[in-house]
Amino acid sequence: MDYLKAQSVDSLKGTINISGAKNASLPLIAMTILAKNSVNIKNLPHVADIRTLLKLLTNLGAKVDFLDEKVVVDTKPLHETKATYDIVKTMRASILVLGPILARFGHCEVSLPGGCAIGQRPIDLHLKALEQMGAQIEIKAGYIEARAPKGLQGCNIIFDKITVTGTANIVMAAALANGKTTITNAAREPEVVQLCEVLNESGVTIDGIGTAVLTVHGTAGELINIPEFSIIPDRIEAGTYLCAGAITKSKITLTNVEPKHLGAVLAKLEEMGSSFTLTEDSITIHPAKKIKPVKIITQEYPAFPTDMQAQFMALATQADGVSIIEERLFENRFMHVSELQRMGADITLNAHTATVNGKTKLSGTDVMATDLRASSALVLAALVANGETNIHRIYHLDRGYDALEKKLGGVGADIQRLSE
Repeated sequence: MDYLKAQSVDSLKGTINISGAKNASLPLIAMTILAKNSVNIKNLPHVADIRTLLKLLTNLGAKVDFLDEKVVVDTKPLHETKATYDIVKTMRASILVLGPILARFGHCEVSLPGGCAIGQRPIDLHLKALEQMGAQIEIKAGYIEARAPKGLQGCNIIFDKITVTGTANIVMAAALANGKTTITNAAREPEVVQLCEVLNESGVTIDGIGTAVLTVHGTAGELINIPEFSIIPDRIEAGTYLCAGAITKSKITLTNVEPKHLGAVLAKLEEMGSSFTLTEDSITIHPAKKIKPVKIITQEYPAFPTDMQAQFMALATQADGVSIIEERLFENRFMHVSELQRMGADITLNAHTATVNGKTKLSGTDVMATDLRASSALVLAALVANGETNIHRIYHLDRGYDALEKKLGGVGADIQRLSE
């Protein structure tokens, strides 16, 4: 099993190119199930979750070819409609195939996703919405069995709470449905926006893209022609490297990035003393003279993302003062606290609120990644910790970061991947 060994650095300097967004790639890969053509996808990140979903599609009968700058997904030969547990258990986002398979074939079986380390991610919102669209759904022996022999029917759906994967799943299901589907309280994340934009370009008219109310005009079962597209830059990867610049008080530049997707992250970094030079597709962070404490509340986009909470907690350990971080989306997303405490961080937990007392001197030690974003938080802490830090269980990191140690090494970090 691999681990990362990192040493503290005085500063970082250089340029990091941001990869395509994992969270945009997953629904867009699932969307190819709706296509009547081979789909060319550019800028897919080289991360484990992408490989897992592509493997699931090939198990269902699709053909996947990896070319120099793109991946070609051909779902025309897709014939299986059962997503088995051995694949779904490794990645909860596999549930994204439920909507498109059901819409295309009128039936499907998808294994119930397993537990999630950071908290409950119930799929009842997905299932309730599909039932409103006329699907008959049963849970049998750990599988969701769904049928819609007459096709899915457009209807009005109101999500009780905002759900990113739920919105994506129902948008894809509605794309082939009979009639018009209106989704109220839809997620507005850039990853959902890109899914809607690509479907729109493929002949599925979607009104309200980027708003909380989406109206999808279904094709009545007709498969769609999906043009070549490129995955948007990963805003969470970009935010993580901005935090690397901030915690080491370094000037670094990110390229292939969408600054408009990072509004809340940039605002909090500015509160903490950093400044920025922005272009259409680059961000240069200028170091703070003194890192200031901050108050953060995680909420749905466009508010502060839960996927950046752990990284900002690592940064807050180096702020001069008390930072307050409130996690409103996932009940178990503070598991990295105990690992940061092992490094010397002064953090107190009270229910869903963490109080970070800075500035503290961190010391390198052996720590364990508990989830994807917690992994990157430990890497950030290691950049400023005295001595050597060994970060174990980095298979979590590999789920969502494309060559993190190489990218950080390219701007001066002393970090290497080793096997234990």
